[in-house]
Amino acid sequence: MQRLTELSGCGNPRLSPRALTDFFSRIQQSGLAVNTFMLLQDGAVTAEFARSPYRVDRPQLLYSLSKSVTSIAAGIAIDEGLMKLTDTVISFFPNKLPDTISANLARMTVHHLLSMNAGHGDNIYGAVAQTKDWVQAFLAQEVAHEPGSHYVYSTHCTYMLSAIIEQVAGEKLVDFLMPRLFEPLGIPRPVWETCPLGITAGGMGLSLSTESIAKLGQLLLNKGEYAGTRIVSERYLALAASEQSDNRPSAKPGRMDSAQGYGYQFHLCRRGCFRGDGSFGQLLLVAPQENIVIAATSAFPGMQQLQTLLDLIFEQLFDRMDQPEAHNSLELNANESLVFSQTHPAMLRPSTPPPESRPGLKPAVYRLADNPHGLKVIALDMREEQLMLQMVYGDARDGVLPFHFDKMLYTQGVFYKDLALHKQEVITTAAWQDRDSLKLTLIYPETPYIVTYIMEFRPAAIQLTFQMNVSLNIAEYSTTGILTAAGVTP
Repeated sequence: MQRLTELSGCGNPRLSPRALTDFFSRIQQSGLAVNTFMLLQDGAVTAEFARSPYRVDRPQLLYSLSKSVTSIAAGIAIDEGLMKLTDTVISFFPNKLPDTISANLARMTVHHLLSMNAGHGDNIYGAVAQTKDWVQAFLAQEVAHEPGSHYVYSTHCTYMLSAIIEQVAGEKLVDFLMPRLFEPLGIPRPVWETCPLGITAGGMGLSLSTESIAKLGQLLLNKGEYAGTRIVSERYLALAASEQSDNRPSAKPGRMDSAQGYGYQFHLCRRGCFRGDGSFGQLLLVAPQENIVIAATSAFPGMQQLQTLLDLIFEQLFDRMDQPEAHNSLELNANESLVFSQTHPAMLRPSTPPPESRPGLKPAVYRLADNPHGLKVIALDMREEQLMLQMVYGDARDGVLPFHFDKMLYTQGVFYKDLALHKQEVITTAAWQDRDSLKLTLIYPETPYIVTYIMEFRPAAIQLTFQMNVSLNIAEYSTTGILTAAGVTP
């Protein structure tokens, strides 16, 4: 077992292997697309789970779970006297202010950014994200309500916290956090995406491993200390994990744990728990009463599935800690942990037509009709046992990917994360669905994304369909391609 930090005297019973096994069985039965999961009890790993090819030690895109890390950064900056909760937002950006400063904008403080009650009447994400200067665009938005009176979840409130920290610290957010947070916790230097002007996104775009998420949770559970070192003040974390805004009116039906109040970039949950989360089910859950931390990465098509996962955690784990089975001889001791594994369905070798009905692929170039991604040309070629797919967009996405019909190939490719294109690992495989239909699967294990291309071959043409398992703004599409003897330049 990996002990992340030393804790003293905790009287909670340890979870039994039976409860943990039942919990993971229920996840499978529920069809929840959990990719990795790690549970710490009393500072040690009690159980971990991974669906191959995902691993608990590989960086994963966190989406809005990034917000909780930015909150910790804000707490550290406040502890160091670089800024105060009562500082007004406009005081940090005198050269970015609109011509007219409303009374509500003038009243907006760091506290309001942290608690998501800056005063905006609605989500301002689109109005800010489509601009080059996010700070200037944020300050130009109408502040319809008095700050502190109206909760609206806002990614760009968190971005403004990042911009303020970089302003007062005189360095990038990751550079600020390396000696203060990441290095003391043994977290490798992470990748954190930025806005068009290079300011760290703050509210999104951070990639950390499941192990690193769990370490941050242990820091929070320990009230700001890790392995005997004070990282952030207990006073700040007490504010961060207590209700600062009422999120109940905006909660969607059936999402109980999104209607318990909101702290400083943390959602409050049942039983005194609090969490950070991100799109598609990225999760950090801290349970002080049970002395438990849970970190998970997932590929949920909607956030209602995150509530289903939380329900299972409370019912199958926390509620069973007080049952007799938690005290019997099956109990895990301090240096044991359960490791569960599974293979992602996309990694399983698909059934294929009999060899005599599989077509041979000859070199071919197809010029594509207009499509939402701007893919102009694809070229197919067999090189020994590998199918080579060349895709031409006329930008950074241009490249060649190998596929194999009998095994997964690990390679590098350019694809989206949260805000931008990144060169990253991709796992590929090819399979004939029938004589005229070819399916190419691409797994991007640094994200929840699994991409499929369906190619239906016709005389002198191809029908190409692009699909994804989950997406915020990457469009699925189907388009035609005409066989051409010309080259692959756009």
